[in-house]
Amino acid sequence: MSSKPYPGLFITGTDTGVGKTHVAAALVTVLRSAGEDAVPMKPVQTGCVSRGGRLVAPDLVRCLKRCRLKPDSASLADMAPYCFKPACSPHLAAERAGVRISLPVVMRAFRRLSQAHEFVVVEGAGGILVPLNSKQTMLDLMVCLKLPVVLVARSGLGTINHTLLSLRTLRHAGLEVLGVVMNQATPGRWGRIEQDNLRTVEKLGAVRVLACLRYQAE
Repeated sequence: MSSKPYPGLFITGTDTGVGKTHVAAALVTVLRSAGEDAVPMKPVQTGCVSRGGRLVAPDLVRCLKRCRLKPDSASLADMAPYCFKPACSPHLAAERAGVRISLPVVMRAFRRLSQAHEFVVVEGAGGILVPLNSKQTMLDLMVCLKLPVVLVARSGLGTINHTLLSLRTLRHAGLEVLGVVMNQATPGRWGRIEQDNLRTVEKLGAVRVLACLRYQAE
């Protein structure tokens, strides 16, 4: 059994394409290298690809590959309970598939993973207020899971506003924010703007920047 006060954490982002999967994979890899039985979870994935007659969640596949994990089919289904082919917002992808994303379904999958493993790193889709259905957003899922949150943000121009707004929304919902990871999502040098963004986010957001990740092509 894990001695941790919580069974996992939630990786969210200020936007889509900010590097949530990169951070989730790195975190699971580090935890497993330290002897922790940590596994990833991607509750909702759009832009899936068809392999062997079923939809595969590309973010989860990348994470599992990085962590060198090969879960059985039941565990894999719990790690990605909702997979959709259209590369669009979860609520629209589900609507086009004739499906309604249900938070209780995700919660049951999370509980099964938590019972089988010490720690679950849950990666959201898009940003905090991305709609999952006609009434609920990714934030509602985060509140249901009650996990501490790591916020992934771009390192460059524009990130201060997005990051501070995201932090305010998370805290207003009563969620614990462990910190921010600033990720260089596009090629370029790490310069004065990026350094000032880091300091400003820490000061105005009253938050720790846990890591600064440089750009990687993959």
